[in-house]
Amino acid sequence: MSRLQVVSGKGGTGKTTVAAALALALATEGKRTLLVEVEGRQGIAQLFETETLPYEERKIAVAPGGGEVHALAIDAERALLDYLQMFYKLGSAGRALKKLGAIDFATTIAPGVRDVLLTGKACEAVRRKDKQGRYAYDHVVMDAPPTGRITRFLNVNDEVAGLAKIGPIHNQAQAVMRVLKSPETAVHLVTLLEEMPVQETADGIAELRAADLPTGAVIVNMVRPHLLDEEAVRGVTGDRRKEVAKALTRAGVTGSAKLVTPLLQEAAEHAERVELEREQRAVVGELGLPVHELPMIGEGMDLAGLYRLAAELRNSGVGK
Repeated sequence: MSRLQVVSGKGGTGKTTVAAALALALATEGKRTLLVEVEGRQGIAQLFETETLPYEERKIAVAPGGGEVHALAIDAERALLDYLQMFYKLGSAGRALKKLGAIDFATTIAPGVRDVLLTGKACEAVRRKDKQGRYAYDHVVMDAPPTGRITRFLNVNDEVAGLAKIGPIHNQAQAVMRVLKSPETAVHLVTLLEEMPVQETADGIAELRAADLPTGAVIVNMVRPHLLDEEAVRGVTGDRRKEVAKALTRAGVTGSAKLVTPLLQEAAEHAERVELEREQRAVVGELGLPVHELPMIGEGMDLAGLYRLAAELRNSGVGK
C-alpha cells in the first residue's frame, strides 16, 4: 500500500478537490492523513472552509470512523530554514540569512532547490515515526503541480544528487528519491473526459514511466450523467417532430410547438457530448492504469460534496 499519494492533473480538472477528497477517504476508520499543499494557493483551506494554513501541521477535518485529516502548506523559505538547521545547525544564523535575502535567492533562483525542499518536506512526513516507532501518519497526500510539470518536480532530486556527489545535500536528495521511486509512492493523475486533459494525462503517464516514477490511477473527475444517447435523439427527429409537440402538449407544456426545435438542438448537443466522452473514455482505458470516475457535483463544491467524493473514492479503492 502506498503511503505517499501524489495527485496531479491539468489545470481546471479539479486536482486539489480530488486530493482533499482522497485525504478524507484514506483517513477513515481511525487513520491519520496529512494533506500537503506545495503551490501556495491555499486551495485546501478554501475547500475545508478554514482559515489560511500556516507552515505547520494542523487538523482540519474528521473523517468517518474517527480518522483525522491534517494539512500543511509547505513554504519553500521556511523549509530551507528547517533544512539548514537540521544539517548545519545554523539556528539564528539561518534567520539572519533570511533577513539578508539569501533564503529568497536560494528558493527562487537556484535551479531545483525549491522543488527539492517541497518534496523533501513531504517525504520527511512519510518517514516520520513517533516514540513508539509508529508512523506519524498512515498516509500523506500531496496536492502536486499540474501534469505538465509533475515529472520534473518529482525527479529534480535526481538532478541535485548528480550535482552534489557527497555531503548532506546529496544524502537528502538520495533519501527523497528512495521514497519517490519506491512502492511507498503512487502518482495519480486527474482528468476530464475531454480531448486536451486526456492527452495531457497520457503524456504525463509516459513521462512518469520514462523517469521510473510510480504511477497510481487515473481519476476521471466531474463525470456528467448520460440523459440521452444518439439513438434517442434520432428517435425524436425528422417526421416525428409533430409527435414530440403533441407529447409536450399532453404534458401540459404551453407553446409546445415553439419548444420542439430548441429541445431537439439541446438533445443533439447532449448526444454529441456523450459520443465524445465515449471516445475519450476509451483512450483513458488504454493507458494501462486503474481508472476511477467521480460524479459532477451539480450544486457546486462544499464540505458535503467533498465528503461525498471521499465516499466515492473510498468505495472504489483508490490509494489502497
